[in-house]
Amino acid sequence: MAPIASLPQASALEVRGRRSRWSAPAREGGAVSMATRAQPRQLCLAGSGRAVALATGGAASAEGPGRPGPLRDETLGVVSVPSQWRGVQGIRGETKSCQTVSIATAEASAQTRKHADAQVQTEPPVPVGVLPGPRHDGPGLAAFLRRVEAMVIRELNKNWQSHAFDGFEVNWTEPQQTVTCLHTLGYPPAQGQGLHVTSVSWNSTGSVVACAYGRLDDGDWSTLKSFVCAWNLDRRGLNPRQPSAVVEVPSAVMCLAFHPTQPSHIAGGLYSGEVLVWDMSRPEDPLLWRTGLTDDTHTDPVYQVVWLPEPRYSHRFRVLSVATDGKVLLWQAAGPGQLQLTEGFALVVQQLPRNTKLKKPHRGETEVGTTAVAFSGFDPSLFVLGTEGGFPLKCSLAVEEVALTRMPSSVCLRAPAQFTFSPHGNLFLSAGTDGHVHLYSMLQAQPLTSLQLSHKYLFAVRWSPVRPLVFAAASGEGDVQLFDLQKSSQKPTVSVRQTQDGSPVYCLEFNCQQTQLLAAGDAKGTVKVWQLSTEFTEQGPSETEDLEQLAAEVAT
Repeated sequence: MAPIASLPQASALEVRGRRSRWSAPAREGGAVSMATRAQPRQLCLAGSGRAVALATGGAASAEGPGRPGPLRDETLGVVSVPSQWRGVQGIRGETKSCQTVSIATAEASAQTRKHADAQVQTEPPVPVGVLPGPRHDGPGLAAFLRRVEAMVIRELNKNWQSHAFDGFEVNWTEPQQTVTCLHTLGYPPAQGQGLHVTSVSWNSTGSVVACAYGRLDDGDWSTLKSFVCAWNLDRRGLNPRQPSAVVEVPSAVMCLAFHPTQPSHIAGGLYSGEVLVWDMSRPEDPLLWRTGLTDDTHTDPVYQVVWLPEPRYSHRFRVLSVATDGKVLLWQAAGPGQLQLTEGFALVVQQLPRNTKLKKPHRGETEVGTTAVAFSGFDPSLFVLGTEGGFPLKCSLAVEEVALTRMPSSVCLRAPAQFTFSPHGNLFLSAGTDGHVHLYSMLQAQPLTSLQLSHKYLFAVRWSPVRPLVFAAASGEGDVQLFDLQKSSQKPTVSVRQTQDGSPVYCLEFNCQQTQLLAAGDAKGTVKVWQLSTEFTEQGPSETEDLEQLAAEVAT
């Protein structure tokens, strides 16, 4: 801050008399100027040392004693009177200054790199002018190779014909756990009722897994209440005992299937024979459509539902349902809350292929119950049905033959079983209550191979969505078994324990979006999400060729 300069003291009052004009001392706050024509006055100025008489007004008169003389101009000396008031009230000034904290400075230096020189000698230097001597005896080595040639060729031929190391691969990496459990999910109210997880399904984004609760053994079905639960695995703060969405259902839910493109829409089949579609994003009113209890509805439990695109509109989907009453039905939304039957098929004994080994049905029973369905990846109209008799049937949606059945229906039911085979070498898997998994080709009736996986039931089997030679099976002994046919066709590559008490595993499903995830549900009401290593998710260069070769070996 700059110092403040002091102001000078007020100047002295200056009075000059000329004729009738005079100046009085200035008052505080300004100057006052006066002109008077009254009687003569005397003004005594302090500090002048004398009195000065000034007369104003009146006419001129003669001079004389006792008389005033005529007025004359007179110039008087300057009288300076210092202003006492300004001296007292004068402005006082003071000089001030301040200094901020001094800034500390320092100098530093750093070295970022250090250099060092080093030399490595791999071989001792050869003296100049000295040639290295021979390291081997050429003629002797050639003679040795000629002597052992026949013996080496003979042993190589033996090894070539041996199968001792078939399927053996050298693993240059450290062994790692190939399957780990990420989540153990459950709904306590359903588990408290002793309900089983009868089906699991992943939504179209791969982030939500849903399960159906019901029972696969004997029970009082008239009073049983069931649930459909869903968990969003990507949600922060996931509670494995509290689903993201819960739907109460008045009947046991036997199967589920998420919509292929709508992440929140899910179809379910009930023990009562109904087919329903829910919107899991609407917790207050999730029901979208239902078939209702009409003549078109299944009369037995629905064991599988599948979403199928419409032939002319690929963005529209219908729901296909199969049940143990022998009917295969196609449903389409036909208004608010209603599913309408558009097509139907029925399996009857009289219209099955002749090579079908089916036990003679009871008197009056002609329908063959179906428990599973799988569609071909080459022909969208071609599908395989699993039946209660334990054999798969090749069927087609394009058939026109009328089914010989008396079951009531609003549409004409057709017989789907076909003898026409696809020219493609399709392979499919089937699992049954005998504990075997059968690998079939669409080109012949007999299975390509049969694997004994369990001494109890096998409830589900699924192909991997990314590796053609990998599949998983759900065991009645509480295991989830993973097979890699490229490594072994006789035993599982990995078998993980789902339940500690040996309760059955009823269902499983691969995640088509996050292919390292596999969900499995069991009789304890628990859904476990297993994470697979890259051993099961990365396809090898020749897997597709190996699968085609496996199918061609039987076709020829």
